[in-house]
Amino acid sequence: MRPENQSSVSHFLLRGLPIWPEQQGAFFALFLAMYLTTVLGNLLLILLIRLDARLHTPMYFFLSHLACSDICFSSVTVPKMLVNMQTQDQSIPYAGCVTQMYFFIVFTALDNFLLTSMAYDRFVAICHPLHYMTIMREGLCILLVTGSWLLSCASAMSHTLLFAQLSFCDDNTIPHFFCDLGVLVKLSCSDISLNELLIFTLGLASITLPLICILISYGRIGATILKVPSAKGICKALSTCGSHLTVVSLYYGTIIWVYFLPSSNTSSDNNIIASVMYTVVTPMLNPFIYSLRNRDMKGALEKLIHRCSVNLIT
Repeated sequence: MRPENQSSVSHFLLRGLPIWPEQQGAFFALFLAMYLTTVLGNLLLILLIRLDARLHTPMYFFLSHLACSDICFSSVTVPKMLVNMQTQDQSIPYAGCVTQMYFFIVFTALDNFLLTSMAYDRFVAICHPLHYMTIMREGLCILLVTGSWLLSCASAMSHTLLFAQLSFCDDNTIPHFFCDLGVLVKLSCSDISLNELLIFTLGLASITLPLICILISYGRIGATILKVPSAKGICKALSTCGSHLTVVSLYYGTIIWVYFLPSSNTSSDNNIIASVMYTVVTPMLNPFIYSLRNRDMKGALEKLIHRCSVNLIT
C-alpha cells in the first residue's frame, strides 16, 4: 500500500522536555521567567542603542539586529512549549510545525551570519584601526545585514520546499520540544537522501563556514594583540572582543554538541537539553553579557536610568 503523503498528515505530537508531570508547574514558571527576561533584556538593549548617540557605531548596529533576532529566535519555540506544558496538549498542526521549522532555520542562520559580521567588525577595529570608519561604512553594514537576512530566508525556504515533498506514515511523534528539521526528516517514510544532502550542504554553508570565518578573524586579532607592546593595549583589545567571544563560545558550543557530536540516539535527553541551551538560555544571557562587560552599554544604561529618575521627580 502506498504510504500517506504529507497532505493527509493533520498534526504532529511534540514529546516535549524530559521532565516528570509533577515538575511541569515549576519548569513552566522557570521557562516563562526566562522567556520574559529574554524579550525584555533584548528590547532594552535595542532601546539603549537607539537612544544613545555614542552607540551609533557599526558594532552596536550589528548588536541591535542580533538582539532582535534573539527575541524572534526564542519566540519561535518557547511560547508553544509553554502552552504545551500548561495545557498538556502536545499536538501541533502540520502547517504550524512547518512554519515553526521555517522560522527556526531562518533565525538560527541569521544569528550565525550576524555573529560573523560582528567578528569581521572587531577584526577591522583592531587590525586596521586607522581605516575602520572607511571600511565599516554605513553602506557595508547595511549590505551585511541585508545579505544575512536574504541568505537565511533562502536557506530556510530551500529546506521547507524539499520537506514539503516528504511522505509520513503512522509515526507522527516528534521526540523534541519543537519541530526540528533533522528530527522531522527521520520520521518520514520517503527517501530522505536528498533532504540529508541539503541539510549537510546548507549546514556547512550557514554554520561551519561562518564559524571558520570567526575563528580566522580572531586568529588575526590574536596575532595583532601579541604585537602590542603595552599591557594596556592588550586589555583594551580583549575588552573590545570579550563579549562577542563569550556569546560565540556559548552559541556554537551547544550547536556543535547537538549537530556535530550526536549521540547514538538523536532524540536523546542530552540533545534536548543542549537545544534548550542555545534556543532559550543563550538568547537570555546575551543582553547581560554585552551590558555587564561593556563600559559604553553600562554608561548608556546609567544615563537612561538617570533620565527616567529626573522625569519621575519632575
